[in-house]
Amino acid sequence: MTARNANRDLASPRQRFDARVQRRSAAVLQQRVVEQEIRSLDAVMASIGHDGSVERAAALVVGARRRFILGAGKSFGYACLLAADLGASLSNVTTIDGRIVQAIDVLTEVRSSDVLVVFSLRRYRRESVEVARQFAAAGGALVVVTDAEDAPLAAVADAMIVVPTESASYSDSPTAVAAVAHVLATLTTASAKGAQRRLGERDRFSRSLGIYLDEADNPESENP
Repeated sequence: MTARNANRDLASPRQRFDARVQRRSAAVLQQRVVEQEIRSLDAVMASIGHDGSVERAAALVVGARRRFILGAGKSFGYACLLAADLGASLSNVTTIDGRIVQAIDVLTEVRSSDVLVVFSLRRYRRESVEVARQFAAAGGALVVVTDAEDAPLAAVADAMIVVPTESASYSDSPTAVAAVAHVLATLTTASAKGAQRRLGERDRFSRSLGIYLDEADNPESENP
């Protein structure tokens, strides 16, 4: 059995705790976690460097008129991270949070010019999978960030980025997922018309409002 298959067989945090964390010294555990995080990050950067998956995803996001971001559970953190970076340089970026923005409201108005970026990682939250499937069926473009080629949304994705989440911890690793979100936001911003102007306006208003401590004392200062 390969290391990847062994990792996939440990489906729950409890199973992973028993197999990896219990009765390990802090020094040994830390070394194992660090080494695995480095391997995962190296693997995903090599993969996206030659498979073009992030470039395809960025093109769909840039070309859309409305951009929706979705993630449930732990994946909600990744969705917020991507939305924060995209929202700084693109218009019409919306996080489906289930509170202010309801998935059902988005689904009733899907257009072919819309894109949904969904983070769907094991154990694959049902709400994310079902909303993404309905969004694709309604005619919107679907970008999926997931952890396996045969993940539940693979068959309906217009672009799919596969990210390794192997870990020496009881929880699957967030490192490569966050890194991919960062690369996706960077490529999207670099290709977006008006991104430079929008970023400049944000700088101007942040100085005017005194949002950041290093600008509050000197409103006329310019970012390097």
